[in-house]
Amino acid sequence: MRCPYCGGDDTQVKDSRPTEDGSAIRRRRVCSACGGRFTTFERIQLRELTVLKRSGRRVPFDRDKLVRSVSVALRKRPVEPERIERMVSGIVRQLESTGESEVPAEQIGQLVMEGLKGLDDVAYVRFASVYRNFREAKDFEAVLGELSSDPAPE
Repeated sequence: MRCPYCGGDDTQVKDSRPTEDGSAIRRRRVCSACGGRFTTFERIQLRELTVLKRSGRRVPFDRDKLVRSVSVALRKRPVEPERIERMVSGIVRQLESTGESEVPAEQIGQLVMEGLKGLDDVAYVRFASVYRNFREAKDFEAVLGELSSDPAPE
């Protein structure tokens, strides 16, 4: 594992433990060259996923991009990081278990919206406004109408 500080490739694992949900291994590492300490995560990957964009382009699936998108929607919202991680891990597992190596971007967006609806209404509306490309206030009204017509999550 390459050191993020000096670029050295001689690092040692000092501690390993599973994450709370057991979906990854958290490793504390130290660089022999500069002494820098950092954390890495090791996850199971069932298959290489490719995202089929609306434009027709194909790009490799990037879990970190998914985490960033969800984090932007949840910025300054009272949602624990563990719940976010569980939601993202669940989405990735669903995508990998479909058996398909190509996943349409729309499918990922739908799974994120379903997950956010269960986590935080404000984040759901934020994500929907970008995902559905809202242009007018009535677009927000329609999504708010969807939220108020759904039974409250328990």
